[in-house]
Amino acid sequence: MLKQRTLQTLTRAVGVGLHSGQRVELTLRPAGPDTGIVFRRVDLAHPVDIPVGALAVTDTRMASTIEAHGTKVHTVEHLMSACSGLGLDNLYIDISAEEVPILDGSSSSFVFLLQSAGIALQNAPKRFVRILKEVVVREGEGDKEKWAGLYPHQGFKLSFEIDFKHPAVDSTGQEVTFDMDTGHYGRDIARARTFGFTRDVEHLRANGLALGGGLDNAIVMDDYKVLNSDGLRYDDEFVKHKILDAMGDLYLLGKPLLAHYRAFRSGHAMNNRLLRELLSRPDAYELVTFDDEKLAPKGLAQLAPAW
Repeated sequence: MLKQRTLQTLTRAVGVGLHSGQRVELTLRPAGPDTGIVFRRVDLAHPVDIPVGALAVTDTRMASTIEAHGTKVHTVEHLMSACSGLGLDNLYIDISAEEVPILDGSSSSFVFLLQSAGIALQNAPKRFVRILKEVVVREGEGDKEKWAGLYPHQGFKLSFEIDFKHPAVDSTGQEVTFDMDTGHYGRDIARARTFGFTRDVEHLRANGLALGGGLDNAIVMDDYKVLNSDGLRYDDEFVKHKILDAMGDLYLLGKPLLAHYRAFRSGHAMNNRLLRELLSRPDAYELVTFDDEKLAPKGLAQLAPAW
């Protein structure tokens, strides 16, 4: 049987929120089978649990926000991406503020934290959402066109294409495909950082966003070039970060997908729209388990290698 996974022990991190600029403490704790991933706001007089779910997403401006009982947690996608990349099913995430810390702007610190705590197998079958029919959402036309889709695939693969029309971005890879069967999340995707443009910073900060952002936790560009002295971590870091984000956004479904995700200029809003469209079409998916681990896709059955 392909089993569910949680942590062996708890682990902690401290950082600042990318948008809020607030100091935040994070404690990641093991959870029992079929718990799912649950954020818990422990800074409140009465802690509030916020289970992840596609319908729990209430805001997708610049990040993915989930909410329950009027209580929110912002910018969950990088941590959720790490959980997806490591195949974690059950986890309690205690958080002392309303935004997940940005750390270095990628998911590599979360991968390190989770792997340091150790991955434990649980005596319950891991459940997947298998795509049976393609599901696609689109928006705009011509230069403004963007779309995202889920297609039948026995495994988990993501293909993303960007088009920012910016010299620094255009000089890098514009399209990437990452396959969990053949790739290594920690090596190939997790180190890709979030990115932004100096021309947008003033507007964002006037709206209470990007208050914790800087060169130590994002790739920052002016109208022509990357301003970070250490340059890029990958030749195609921009589009790889979009894959990282998409993995986190899609994992908000609450279960891993057996699918090929393909997207052009998609973002948090469109990724969540795609999940909601999927859930509205019960004929397009089914829940599956693997009694024989050997029949499961290799990349989803194996524990992710350490660094």
